[in-house]
Amino acid sequence: MSKRNRPAWMEDELVKDVDPRKLDFLEKFFMESQGKGQKELMAYLVPMMKKIKQENLTFTSQEMKAAVTAIKKYSTKEELDKINQILEKNMAGLK
Repeated sequence: MSKRNRPAWMEDELVKDVDPRKLDFLEKFFMESQGKGQKELMAYLVPMMKKIKQENLTFTSQEMKAAVTAIKKYSTKEELDKINQILEKNMAGLK
């Protein structure tokens, strides 16, 4: 994908130092998760997490925080709700 066609969040100053492969992965994740219900989304997350490991794409906490902040900055209310839902499920799984 050319820089011209990238979502605005991928060009944000917050993610300028994040590996472009990681940004591409996140973009694909958010594009493919659009419109999925909670159960579909959770079923989708498991293979995506395996793919991250297979491709050796590890995110530091700083990279994830920067990416999530940049994504939220350019998101609609509906998208923000979905992001917050994903993050809440993720945090609950870590406890």
